Amino acid sequence: MSHGANAANGILSKEIVIDALSPPIEEAIPSPPPDGGYGWVVLAAYVGVNAFTWGVVASYGVYLAYYLANDVYPGASDIDFAFIGGLNFSSAMLVAPLVTIFARKCGTQVPMATGAVIMSAGFISASFGHGIWQLFLTQGVLVGFGVGFISTPSIAVLPQWFDKKRSLANGIGSAGSGIGGLIFSFGTQAMIDNISLAWSLRITGIIVGVMNLITALTVRNRNTIIKPPQRGFDTKLLRRYDVLLLLAWGFISMFGYTTLLFSLSDFARSIGLSAKQASSITAFLNLGTALGRPMIGVISDNYGRLETAGIITFVCGTVCFTIWLPDRSYGVTIFFAIVVGAILGVFWMTAAPICVEVVGLVELPSMLSLTWMSIVLPTTFSEAIALKLRRPGSGHEYLYAQIFAGLAYFIASGCMYELRRLSKRKKSREDCA
Repeated sequence: MSHGANAANGILSKEIVIDALSPPIEEAIPSPPPDGGYGWVVLAAYVGVNAFTWGVVASYGVYLAYYLANDVYPGASDIDFAFIGGLNFSSAMLVAPLVTIFARKCGTQVPMATGAVIMSAGFISASFGHGIWQLFLTQGVLVGFGVGFISTPSIAVLPQWFDKKRSLANGIGSAGSGIGGLIFSFGTQAMIDNISLAWSLRITGIIVGVMNLITALTVRNRNTIIKPPQRGFDTKLLRRYDVLLLLAWGFISMFGYTTLLFSLSDFARSIGLSAKQASSITAFLNLGTALGRPMIGVISDNYGRLETAGIITFVCGTVCFTIWLPDRSYGVTIFFAIVVGAILGVFWMTAAPICVEVVGLVELPSMLSLTWMSIVLPTTFSEAIALKLRRPGSGHEYLYAQIFAGLAYFIASGCMYELRRLSKRKKSREDCA
């Protein structure tokens, strides 16, 4: 072999070594997130996605309070109705790996449009049900599947368009669930009172079907540039301690989140408030969500995403014990609903940006898929546990449920504290190197 060939092989070997030691692939992306441009259109669509999926789901507290107060489905227990709201979340999370693979093969818009049809069908078919098992399958599982098909691919798209403003964009987008929840909380109660339960479900189904189809047509990803692997269940990530801490934070905090989201309306009735006042509490909770999430996004971008998530998770536990526990009046309940509404969904506001910090932009869809799977159990059983913990006739019916929610947030904040400590130590080693 000639000297020139040997030299060429030597250069090639060096290039292979250099390539193996090069920074993670997300740092070598030729076109970084534009922090704007069409990203603002995607953000507007994401607001709509949250409003007409999670916002609608968040208003289930109104349905729950109605089901608990009226013998709509003879023979059904309080726990049965609690599972409906839980199934909305857990079913959405359960299909996340499947939807991630579906999005890899068909793009973002096809699974989102499919979800719009499924979610609409869930509400409309629920209006014709006569047994609790039919409600499980329709307003529970089918609606949840629809939410999963819509939200799973869309959540991974927004961080592709923003970098320095990523948490702000995510906060604004997440506020959509508060806006939708506010509208549907008042609207659902009004429709039930003035039309009927059945027509409330049908009208909701028609609205979510049309609006989610519009958002599906508007969303556009940057996968051709970023080239994410979009694995449905990446076991390689589960070998990492920081990933396990992130999953534990989400898993534990969801016990508190789901309890608060679905219990406040019935809690209001337990302290003597009217049905109208109870439904307004759910609306005020969602008003707090709409107002608080963008602000948390700004704080997160400026003061650190891990730090913000940990502190706010701890604050959620604190307000459960200091405000909710002694609450016995309408005014205090409104105040608590607005305050906690602004912060209780810290997981949804910060999950995607924190996943980027932990595993990088390329692995984001795979990491999100694991994240959604990790919260299937708590979102399914949290409200059932909370209702089981009630003590009717005791004078403080929700005492144990309130303690349960507060402790969940306190423990979850410890997981985030450990993740932050680990992250700081890792950065310190990189600086020294």
